[in-house]
Amino acid sequence: MILGLSIVVIALSALLILLVLLHKGKGGGLSDLFGGGVTSSLGGSSVVERNLDMLTIGVGILWFLLVVWLGMASV
Repeated sequence: MILGLSIVVIALSALLILLVLLHKGKGGGLSDLFGGGVTSSLGGSSVVERNLDMLTIGVGILWFLLVVWLGMASV
């Protein structure tokens, strides 16, 4: 069970990193260093941003709960 939870947490960690990197930069900082300051017509939709926000929050909550569960199961 612990091995399975660990694999799921690792997969969710990679997905969470990808989702955070997909967010549009708010200007300044490290996001401009990696091309976040370039405007694009693909990421301009507020519906897409809202769905990405909801997905990121959902995956983050699931990741947190699984990490807590994994910590309690390994004791």
